[in-house]
Amino acid sequence: MTAAERWKDYACATSILVALTSVYYAYKVKNTTSLTHLSPPKDGVEDLIGNTPMVRIKSLSDATGLNVYAKMELNNPGGSAKDRVALNIIRTISSEQGIEGSLDKKNRVFEGTSGSTGISLAICCNSLGYSCHISLPDDTSQEKLSLLTALGAIVNKVKPASIVDPNQYVNAARSCAESYTDGTGVFADQFENEANWKCHYETTGPEIYQQLDGKVDAFITGCGTGGTMAGVSRYLKEKRGDQVRIVLADPQGSGFYNRIKYGVMYDKVEKEGTRRRHQVDTLVEGIGLNRITKNFLKAEEYIDDSIRVTDEEAIKIAKYLCVNDGLFVGASTAINAVAVLKYAENLPKGSNICIIACDSGSRHLSKFWKEALEVDNNILLEDIV
Repeated sequence: MTAAERWKDYACATSILVALTSVYYAYKVKNTTSLTHLSPPKDGVEDLIGNTPMVRIKSLSDATGLNVYAKMELNNPGGSAKDRVALNIIRTISSEQGIEGSLDKKNRVFEGTSGSTGISLAICCNSLGYSCHISLPDDTSQEKLSLLTALGAIVNKVKPASIVDPNQYVNAARSCAESYTDGTGVFADQFENEANWKCHYETTGPEIYQQLDGKVDAFITGCGTGGTMAGVSRYLKEKRGDQVRIVLADPQGSGFYNRIKYGVMYDKVEKEGTRRRHQVDTLVEGIGLNRITKNFLKAEEYIDDSIRVTDEEAIKIAKYLCVNDGLFVGASTAINAVAVLKYAENLPKGSNICIIACDSGSRHLSKFWKEALEVDNNILLEDIV
C-alpha cells in the first residue's frame, strides 16, 4: 500500500470517528439536562427576591418590529415586584428604627393596600420575625384575600373610600398601627415611604440595564405608589439620558395620565359623578390613583409620556398573550402590554422596549380574568387597539 493510499484510509477513518463522536454528543445533549449558572443555596426566602429573568415577548415583537421584553417580576417568591418594596421597607424599619423581628413576632407591620404589597409584606414578615396586619378594600379579589389568610396575616376589610375618609384602607392601616399595644406597631406607608422607590433604583433598574446590555430605548410601566416608575426611570435616565423614553401606562379612571399630559391630577369621571369605585374606576388592581404620592413625585420629572388604557383593551390583550405567548399575566401587566402597542409607532424599528410583568393572572381569576375568559381564543391585535 502506498503512502497516499494509507493517508486516504487514515483520513476516511478519522472522518467516520468524528461523525460518530458528533452524533454521540448530539444524542447526549438532547437527552440530558445541562445545568449551568446555578446560584448557590439562599439563606431564607428574602434572599430569593430580585434578579428576576427577562423574556422577549415574541408576538408583540413581531407585530411592532420592536424587541419587546418583559421583566418577570412575577418570578419573585411572593409573585410580584412588591417583594422588593416589602423587603426594603422591613430592612429600613430594622436598621433605621431599631425595630427587630423575633420568634414571638410581637412587633407588627401594618399596611393599607389594594394590590400585591400585602402578600409580599406577609411573606417577608414571616421570614424575618414580624407579624403582619393588612387593611384593604372589601372588593379586593378573593385570591389575594385567601393568600393573605393562608400566610397568617391579619386581614382588615374596609369599604372602598376616598383618601380623605378616615376609614379608607390606608388611613385604617395607620390608625391600627397607632393603637397597637402588644408590641411595636409600624405603618409601612408604601405610598410615601422612600424605601419604595430606592429599592427599584438600587436593584430593578440596574438589572434591566444589565440584562439588555445597556440598550434600553423605552421603559413602560403603570403607576400605583409610583415606586417602580421612580426608581427604574431615574436609574435609566442617569444611564441613557434622552436616549431612553419613559412612558406611564394608566388604566381608565386614574388621574396620572392627565397629570403627565396636562399637568392636572384629575379624571373626567369625577366630574360626571359616574365613578363605580371610590379609588379608581377600573377592574385593574394595584395601579392607578387620583392623588399625588411622594414616590410619584420622585418619578414625575423623568416621565416623557403617558398612555391611557381601557379595561376592555387590557382584558383582550391578557387573553391574547396567554394564547399566543403562554404568558398568563395579571391586569397591570396587560395595561403595560397595551401601552406598548399604542406607543410603538414613536420608536424606530429594532428598538428595545421593556415592560414590567407585575404579577400572574392567578391573582385575578375572580375579577379581571373572569372577564378575560370570555374573550375568543382567536383574538387579533387589531381587535384590541
